[in-house]
Amino acid sequence: MARDQKAKAKKEQIKGKAKEVTGRATRDLPLEAEGRAEQAKGDARQAKEKTKDVFKH
Repeated sequence: MARDQKAKAKKEQIKGKAKEVTGRATRDLPLEAEGRAEQAKGDARQAKEKTKDVFKH
């Protein structure tokens, strides 16, 4: 389960970075902001999973 969540977090981070870069290149500010938000969501999910790992051991 934790592995699935970590993979999902990484996927969100990568997808968000791609949107941010695309938005910046095309000067599409809403797309750039959406990308940053997705990255933040992935970062938060990854931090949650790391915290769970610390308390598991």
